[in-house]
Amino acid sequence: MPLILPNLEIDIKKAFKAASNANGPAAEAILAKQLAIAIDKYIKSGVVTTAVTTTGGAGGGVGAIS
Repeated sequence: MPLILPNLEIDIKKAFKAASNANGPAAEAILAKQLAIAIDKYIKSGVVTTAVTTTGGAGGGVGAIS
């Protein structure tokens, strides 16, 4: 599955909304944590497909980034 930008945008908006309920350092901490979670979730949602060629034959693999 390819990376889906709209999902990241939704999670970023949620992070700003959550941070808007606090002030000062607390708001910054909430925003930083929620953005980190959103970015981590976005990156891990991608799937990497690889093809490997060896002297013994070709192989392939599909899997999620972890």
